[in-house]
Amino acid sequence: MALKSLLGLGLLIGCIALPLAQAQLVGLGGLLGPNFGLLRIQGVLFCTSNGNVGVNATATPVFPNALVQLQCGGNVVSTATTDGSGVFSILMDPVNLLLSTLLSGCRLAVNTPLASCNASLPSVGGLVSNLQFIGNTVTGLMNVANLIPTGFQFNANLH
Repeated sequence: MALKSLLGLGLLIGCIALPLAQAQLVGLGGLLGPNFGLLRIQGVLFCTSNGNVGVNATATPVFPNALVQLQCGGNVVSTATTDGSGVFSILMDPVNLLLSTLLSGCRLAVNTPLASCNASLPSVGGLVSNLQFIGNTVTGLMNVANLIPTGFQFNANLH
């Protein structure tokens, strides 16, 4: 009889404690807001003088194998290389970098010469873009803050 009571008590505690533990984790994510989880910066780089899609969404070639740098305060904090479709993605741990810092003190820079994807484009300089927050994606208990480039601009002085 004592064994049944002990087993019943253990089951009852387990049924109450597990939902409470999960609620505390969700609550912790709510306290930390969009900075609990990951920061994802992604986009597509096009082979144009400004790295953006052409006028009226005309067929614009992409910029494959370009090195995209995340620069904060003049320092490179992360990099990604565009794939064959011009797509890049950078994942960051928000413990190392806050969302507010990314939006105000960081930028994307592409130092790969534009001439490497189109010989008629400049062989010096590069592309730069600020970042824009577009929303969160929740996967289980993980909150992912999504950022995109605001629009690349050519900078002749970029090295």
